[in-house]
Amino acid sequence: QVQLVESGGGLVQPGGSLRLSCATSLSIFSIYAMGWYRQAPGKQREVVAAIISGGSTNYADSVKGRFTISRDNAKNTVYLQMNSLKPEDTAVYYCNLRAGVGNYWGQGTQVTVSS
Repeated sequence: QVQLVESGGGLVQPGGSLRLSCATSLSIFSIYAMGWYRQAPGKQREVVAAIISGGSTNYADSVKGRFTISRDNAKNTVYLQMNSLKPEDTAVYYCNLRAGVGNYWGQGTQVTVSS
């Protein structure tokens, strides 16, 4: 069974930074895409950033220039570096993995941006 283990959430002041990590038991080379989604209270889950197998990346307009998605193939891990955080970035962040064997979600990690 494919596992996704997230870490790195927490409480940060506006303008601060956090880095989220998502480690998978599946080889990166078996994965079509990995991404980060977020869901704020009372809102629908939305995509934040994604990285495709070839290395191309996509970002939501709201995070472009502030967030960076990257991966470490040797560690089967994807990262989301979040800079210049805003209160509206507050949400539960979920890692997502799409592969030939299915579509998988992490357990979620809370990110709270508040002074």
